[in-house]
Amino acid sequence: MAQGRFISYLRVSTDRQGRSGLGMEAQRKAVADYLNGGSWQLIEEVIEIESGGKNDRPQLQAAIERCRAYGAKLVVAKIDRLTRDAGFLLSLRDARIDFVAADLPDANRLTVGIMALVAEQEREAISQRTKAALAAAKARGVQLGAYRDGQFVGRVGTREDVQRATQARMRKADAIAQDRHMALLDADPDGTAPYAAIARRFNEWGVPTPSGRGSWTAAAVSRLKARLTLI
Repeated sequence: MAQGRFISYLRVSTDRQGRSGLGMEAQRKAVADYLNGGSWQLIEEVIEIESGGKNDRPQLQAAIERCRAYGAKLVVAKIDRLTRDAGFLLSLRDARIDFVAADLPDANRLTVGIMALVAEQEREAISQRTKAALAAAKARGVQLGAYRDGQFVGRVGTREDVQRATQARMRKADAIAQDRHMALLDADPDGTAPYAAIARRFNEWGVPTPSGRGSWTAAAVSRLKARLTLI
């Protein structure tokens, strides 16, 4: 049974289909049948009139952004409503959202499984390269430990290491802020709402916090707005 929050994406290929509703009601019914039962919330339905052969579809991008903002899953009636291009399906990995097709619900798990295998292989390759680089540095006489209680423990981070780590944290924080931007616009469309009111709305809507834990506060909303002005 379906669980959680969803954004549905319906697509037809022609203006005529869009005006007449041909195919749209069938897709809507398929999504409703998939969601039937369980504990779920359909936040929004997004409709696009565009060929499946095109990847630059603004309404699909809007649906993805709303999934990010509300921590929701994208649901479509048929897998070809997303695209006929397998490469584009894989690019949803980079969108940092989950998706499911009502006609083939297991496809999502299969896709994620394939990605996980590839990612695991890459992690192992990176680990091997890192170990080889550290061994080479040690052979050159580079001290790889932190001085503690008269002994060197672990690896000493260089200034470049610290800079890279800081930049990585900043990029992650920027990405999370961008994901919440849509929800912020919904909660404060004219930019005048008090931070406490926005935090209250975020908590009522179930918008995930930057850490994924706890509740929104006025201070957290202030930091979100500040970060968005810097991106």
